[in-house]
Amino acid sequence: QQRVETNPNSTMIFTKREVLARGLRLASNRRISTNGGRVPVFIDGARIPFAMSSTVYKDLMAVDLGKLSLSGILNRNPELDPKSIDYLFYGTVIQESRTSNIAREAGMAAGLPISVPSHTISQACISANQAICNGIEKILAGRAEIIVAGGCETFSDLPIRFSRTLRQKLIAFPKASKKGPMGILGLLKGISARDLAPETPAIANYTTGEVMGHSSDRLAGRFGVSREDQDRFAVRSHTLAHLAHKNGLYNQEIIPFQGSFEENGIKGESTFEKLSKLNPAFVKPHGTHTAANSSFLSDGASACIITSLSSALKHEMKPKSVFKSWAFVAVDPFEDLLLGPTFGIAKVLEEAKLSLKDIDVFEIHEAFAGQVLANLAAMNSEKFAKDYLNKGTKMGEIPMEKLNTMGGSLSLGHPFGATGTRLVTTATNRLHREGGKYALIAACADGGLGHAAIIERYDA
Repeated sequence: QQRVETNPNSTMIFTKREVLARGLRLASNRRISTNGGRVPVFIDGARIPFAMSSTVYKDLMAVDLGKLSLSGILNRNPELDPKSIDYLFYGTVIQESRTSNIAREAGMAAGLPISVPSHTISQACISANQAICNGIEKILAGRAEIIVAGGCETFSDLPIRFSRTLRQKLIAFPKASKKGPMGILGLLKGISARDLAPETPAIANYTTGEVMGHSSDRLAGRFGVSREDQDRFAVRSHTLAHLAHKNGLYNQEIIPFQGSFEENGIKGESTFEKLSKLNPAFVKPHGTHTAANSSFLSDGASACIITSLSSALKHEMKPKSVFKSWAFVAVDPFEDLLLGPTFGIAKVLEEAKLSLKDIDVFEIHEAFAGQVLANLAAMNSEKFAKDYLNKGTKMGEIPMEKLNTMGGSLSLGHPFGATGTRLVTTATNRLHREGGKYALIAACADGGLGHAAIIERYDA
C-alpha cells in the first residue's frame, strides 16, 4: 500500500491498483511517510544556457538572468496560475547591493504577483539546493502548496569595491565638505596609492584563508587521485556534455537564450593529450589541478516548481519525482572542505534505508575533477567509513556508467547559485529516460558544507 494525498487533510491509504486508477504512481511500492499525508513533488525544472563569464550574458545583471529563468519556467507550465504560487526561494552567492533580495526583484520582473513572498538564500555552491529543500519543508509543514525555487549567478558583473580606507573617506565626505575646502583637503590625508586599488570579491575561504582549488588539490593527493585520473575525468565530462547537446537531451531542460540552447563552456574536442600539457593552476609547480580539470567561472540561472501532490492534481500538473530524503552537512573546512558529498550521501542512504546499489542515477556536482574522484574514493574506503563515518563497512563504488552521463559542472559550467536546480532537474529527467527508480544528487560547497538528496521517479 501507499499513502497518497487527495487533499491537505487526507490520511487515506490506497492500494497500488487504486493509485494507478487515479493516473499517478510511484516507481516503487514504498509507503510515503509524511506529515499529515503531504507529499512534496517535483513538477518541472529548467535553466537558461550556462555560459562562460564575460560572454553571452556580459551586459546583463544577475537579476536579469534570474528573470529569464523564472519567466521561462512559468511559460513552460501554463497550467500553473502564478497567483497560486505561495512562495519563492531563490539562491545567489555574490550579491549586488542594488538587488540584495534578488529573489524578490527577479520574481516581480518575471511576472510573479507582488503578493508572492520571496527571499534570497546564500549558501555557497548549494544555494539552490537549500532553496529547493526550504520549499519542500514548507510544504511538509503545511505552510505552502506551491513553491518556485532556483538560483542565479553572474561573474560578468561583479561588485568591485573601493579599499576600506577610501570607503571610509567617502562615507565621511558629506560631513567634511560642510567645512569647506580645508575640510575636504583634510579628508585626503592618509590616502596612499595602494588605497586606490579596487577590491574584487575574495576567492579564498574567509576562515581558512585557502583558495578552494588549493584545498581540492590537497584532497586529491590525500586520496591518491592522480593528474591523469583528473584529466581523463574532465575529458569525459566535456565529451558526454557535447553528446548530450548533440542528441538534443538538454533541450528538455534549457530555456533558449536568443533562440539558442548552446552552452559555450563545453569543449567537445577536448583530448587527454591536450589537457596533459597544461600547467598546475593552484599548487605550483607540482599540483594536479589545472584550469581544464577545474570548473570555470560561469553565468546562468535556473528555476523549478515543487508542489504538494494535491495541488499538482488540482492544477492538472504532472509530477515527475518525489523527494525521498535530503540532508545538509558541515565538515572540517581545513581538512575536509570538499568532502561534504560523502558525508551527506552516507546520511541520506541511511535515512532512506538504501545502498549505493539501489541507486540508478547519480548526479554529483563537479567543482573539480579531483574533488569528485576523491569523494568516490572516500565512499569506497573501509578505513574512511570506520574513522570518519562511524560505520562498520564502506558505502561502496559508484558505477561510472551511472554517474553524470550528460556531463557536469566541469563542462556545462557552475553558476554558484544555480547548479542545485540543474542537478535535480537532470537527475529527474534521466530517471524517466532511463527507467530508473532512484536518483542521488550531491554537491560540495565552500566552508565545508555539503548537500545530498535521493529522489524517486513518479509516473503519470
